[in-house]
Amino acid sequence: QVQLVESGGGLVQPGGSLRLSCAASRSVFSINAMSWYRQAPGKEREWLATVASGGVTNYEDSVKGRFIISRDSAKNTVYLQMNSLKAEDTAVYFCRAMVLSTIYWGQGTQVTVSS
Repeated sequence: QVQLVESGGGLVQPGGSLRLSCAASRSVFSINAMSWYRQAPGKEREWLATVASGGVTNYEDSVKGRFIISRDSAKNTVYLQMNSLKAEDTAVYFCRAMVLSTIYWGQGTQVTVSS
């Protein structure tokens, strides 16, 4: 079992930055991969970035160069640093953990990019 708690969402102006956090209830090294997804109103949930247990990271093309996924193993926490935010980044952002073949989701945190 893994419990995930996201935080750090909020309202930000276009061009601004936010850092989202996802605190896991167990060591990140015991989780095969942790990822960030987002879901905008009326759209499907989309994958953004993943960090594997070995530290390798991957990004969806539209956020590559703007978003950075990282982790703090001492805090069992994964972060998503989001820079140069745009109105189209407005969505609920979710953290996902994969342990073997089992998927766990956090409750989501709202990010709104607006002036």
